[in-house]
Amino acid sequence: MRLDKFVSSQRNDISRSMVRELCRKGQVTVNGKVAKAADAKVSENDIVAVKGVEICYKKFVYIMMNKPQGVVCSTRDGESKTVLELVPPEMFREGLFPAGRLDKDTEGLLLLTDDGPLAHELLSPKKHVDKVYFARVEGMLEQSDAAALAAGLTLGDGLECLPADLEILEGGSCCRITLREGKYHQVKRMLAARGKPVTYLKRLSMGPLALDPALKPGEWRPLTVPEQG
Repeated sequence: MRLDKFVSSQRNDISRSMVRELCRKGQVTVNGKVAKAADAKVSENDIVAVKGVEICYKKFVYIMMNKPQGVVCSTRDGESKTVLELVPPEMFREGLFPAGRLDKDTEGLLLLTDDGPLAHELLSPKKHVDKVYFARVEGMLEQSDAAALAAGLTLGDGLECLPADLEILEGGSCCRITLREGKYHQVKRMLAARGKPVTYLKRLSMGPLALDPALKPGEWRPLTVPEQG
């Protein structure tokens, strides 16, 4: 592909016009040699550097984020800050989106990517990928609540939920819930149906991907190669 397209596709903070200007100044190299033209052809295996900083080609971007409360899972929002605004310019790419959204007041694991097929594998209802949440509720959870979720709840509006696992923690006011689907506000709606409104909710994992405990709310890191599967 063209050099300017290569750079701009990997670095959202560097436009094609900027690449042309940088080439004129001799600040772009390809395999150690100064690039004289922005329309020069490069491949994915070439070593491209801008101002001495190497730009590695990545077909897709995978970012693990510990989503904080008060931020929305949207590509744009006119009122609230979005999760994409927490991504630094050098990591941002066109097409980046949150795979598996969380409510504004819910924390925890969020995957940001521009890999549509991977997102489909995680999110498709037919895949029944496990999603694990930690929840704190009003009142005290009982084994009858766990049995009700395991049997599959039918909510007041007629929504039929697949069986879910509920593990009671910390004396009864907290639990770990495992879902195999991801319907709108599902954890909150299921526990509310049992008379135990949720006061705090955090997603811990999606399938094999688990939240890095070192990430504080609002922090992120690229996925490791093993995490990308």
